[in-house]
Amino acid sequence: MKRKGLLLLVCLLAASLVFTACGGQTDSKEEKNGEEVVELTRLLMATGGTGGTYYPLGGAIAEAWNEHIEGLEVTTQATGASVENLRLLGSGETELAMAMNGPAMAAYLGIGDFAGNPIDFSALGVIYPEVMQIVAPKGTGIVNVEDLRGKRVSIGPPGSGTASSAITILESFGIDPETDITKHQDNFTDAAMKLKDGHLDAAFAVLAVPAGNIVDVTTSTPVNIVNITGDGLNKLLEADPTFSPYEIPGGTYEGQDETAYTVSQWAVLYVPNDLPEDLVYQMTKVMYEQTEQIARTHARGDQITLDNATLGIDPVPFHPGAAKYFKEKGILE
Repeated sequence: MKRKGLLLLVCLLAASLVFTACGGQTDSKEEKNGEEVVELTRLLMATGGTGGTYYPLGGAIAEAWNEHIEGLEVTTQATGASVENLRLLGSGETELAMAMNGPAMAAYLGIGDFAGNPIDFSALGVIYPEVMQIVAPKGTGIVNVEDLRGKRVSIGPPGSGTASSAITILESFGIDPETDITKHQDNFTDAAMKLKDGHLDAAFAVLAVPAGNIVDVTTSTPVNIVNITGDGLNKLLEADPTFSPYEIPGGTYEGQDETAYTVSQWAVLYVPNDLPEDLVYQMTKVMYEQTEQIARTHARGDQITLDNATLGIDPVPFHPGAAKYFKEKGILE
């Protein structure tokens, strides 16, 4: 009797192994001790540096998903931000990527930083407006982009949307980032320290307004937010239509008494095309309907709105799950 039982167990194990080897999948729900157990879907979200907006905001969004979507567990990863995130998405090393719409357009079309290597992916939706803020201590006398020539300037870390945008902006003003400035590539946490210590003359940062790191700089060093205007701005908008003019009201930062004229893009959440439609639908719904919860963890949560959700996405298509939600809300046809 024991021998028969042992033989039956061996047969069952063999059948299980054959099923797995042939590509079978377990049901999403199973019974354990008479109770229904939900199998977890684990996703990784590529965000940005720990001192920026992406990393903590991504964590707040993940927390909302994990709480409101049964069986979903999203974790976040600190990265170099947009350009790196899109490459991670394209290689399958992450399932969710926060990125600026400018680098995303380049990735989808296979141009710029992605020349000859297009990536096929989808958009879930806009998170918040990304504002380029070129920060210079008042004592440097830097007021306009043209004043950066010959200065010590951090353009942002390698692989970031900040660095990619900074290069585009500088070149639109006829400034070669390799020869016309002393180029540094710090994350903004490090750049802020160098600005305060006098080791940098200016730093590019793509952050929400107001940005806590810039406020921190102004506690000891009044700053200018460098203006992006004139012919250089016109060339920039022509070269990259994902940029839009943006005004930062005077008084936003200590020392910045007048309106600063800069540009913005959009922070967007991108996903692989093969992520299940129902899952992406639920994630889209939670991200736009649980903004109060997200904002309690990170203030930028209050900028996640349906009014902005579909702006600046072209030419990247929406994931069918996101499109389904936006059609229900009447903001996509």
